[in-house]
Amino acid sequence: MGFLRKEYQFLSEIGLGPRNPGCYLNGSWRGSGPLVASLNPANNEVIAEVMEASMDDYEEGMKACFDASKIWMQLPAPKRGDIVRQIGDALRARLQHLGRLVSLEMGKILPEGIGEVQEIIDMCDFAVGLSRQLNGSVIPSERPNHMMLEIWNPLGVVGVITAFNFPCAVLGWNACIALVCGNCVVWKGAPTTPLITIAMTELIAGVLEKNNLPGAIFTAFCGGAEIGQAIARDIRLPLVSFTGSSKVGLMVQQTVNERFGKCLLELSGNNAIIVMDDADIQLAVRSVLFAAVGTAGQRCTTCRRLLLHEGIYQEFLDQLLAVYQQVKIGDPLDNGTLLGPLHTPVSKENFIKGIEVIKSQGGKVLTGGYAIESKGNFVQPTIVEISSDAEVVKEELFGPVLYAMKFKTLKDAIEINNSVPQGLSSSIFTRRPEVIFKWIGPLGSDCGIVNVNIPTNGAEIGGAFGGEKATGGGREAGSDSWKQYMRRSTCTINYGSELPLAQGINFG
Repeated sequence: MGFLRKEYQFLSEIGLGPRNPGCYLNGSWRGSGPLVASLNPANNEVIAEVMEASMDDYEEGMKACFDASKIWMQLPAPKRGDIVRQIGDALRARLQHLGRLVSLEMGKILPEGIGEVQEIIDMCDFAVGLSRQLNGSVIPSERPNHMMLEIWNPLGVVGVITAFNFPCAVLGWNACIALVCGNCVVWKGAPTTPLITIAMTELIAGVLEKNNLPGAIFTAFCGGAEIGQAIARDIRLPLVSFTGSSKVGLMVQQTVNERFGKCLLELSGNNAIIVMDDADIQLAVRSVLFAAVGTAGQRCTTCRRLLLHEGIYQEFLDQLLAVYQQVKIGDPLDNGTLLGPLHTPVSKENFIKGIEVIKSQGGKVLTGGYAIESKGNFVQPTIVEISSDAEVVKEELFGPVLYAMKFKTLKDAIEINNSVPQGLSSSIFTRRPEVIFKWIGPLGSDCGIVNVNIPTNGAEIGGAFGGEKATGGGREAGSDSWKQYMRRSTCTINYGSELPLAQGINFG
């Protein structure tokens, strides 16, 4: 077992062993479900084993979490913010170890793994400030001796279902805000990254215990679809945040809607970068490389479509192909690696099948297009020339595959950008103000993230993150995303002695 290797010894310092209980419920660790193995995507060897949640574990954990919510929501918001601050401090103390675990278990390169954990720390800082700004409002009443108030109260318990590609950052985007808003959190991490789920939960549990608060305020389950389906059906969860594919997200949404719950969906992306003929070519080339190859193409904000103005088409492709040849592929924990493995052997198989579909629809592979013979899930970063009308272009192949297309006018480019079912992120490279403002305006990009002269990925936490259409419409992290985790009440208070509509009536 990989856990016994010298390079894995850091795992014991973040609460992990060769075999781990995968449920944190009612303040204790257990797991009476199936025993599963966590694999290293770089070699598909076992890192450690985890006992997943059973449905009995789920029910016990949910009951305790629901009860704990009555305690947590009555804590003053600034006090809740202080708990989240302590979680951020605990993360800072374990930043390197947790980042290394993300790289080891998910497969992204070490700087990305550390950066993911740093993102949660940043979210903790953001949430601490927010805890003193959950402001309502006073609304002028049209009636004498009346006052109208708009106030915000916690929902109670929020369910968070996260995906493998950001196995802990997405939790941070949701949980940090949900907690300061007064909600308890139930987290189901991705089935293939259980060690990250356990290590993160261990850290949060320690903060709650140190403050003599019920551990059930934060409840976590390692498990598969059965646990996810239970979360979607559970009427004790007014809000379910789900990150994953559009297909599964639609099923979650339908299940939650049937019980009149609310959904926060972060689903597929099929993101385009447009390069105009006046663009800074070198800046755009570096940005496309970063956006298309980063995380082995497994970000929801990965650039999948490259739209090049016909005037700079070949010049740009030549430069991009040259930098693709310099990408170092290898173990994500090694210095200098730019492209790690895909997350699972199934991901590798889907890449191979996807390339065949691309070729069958007229795609011409310019570089890459094949898997690398090894124990791990490594593939070559790929660039394909293809028509924007090809059906495969409208789908999301979750890997480092970039479709290159040519356009004549800005209008054509915007139409191509908006022609896919997904609507997460988009970017244009240009120096012309009139192009920029057309792009970000009502007749421009239809995505939730609309960038200029930066790539499609690398969103900051201060803005609301999310997209339109088949991306689900959800928004996480900054701006006023916090309002999704609370319920709004309009309150009218009569501080006089008469009811205006009852004048002239004798009530005896």
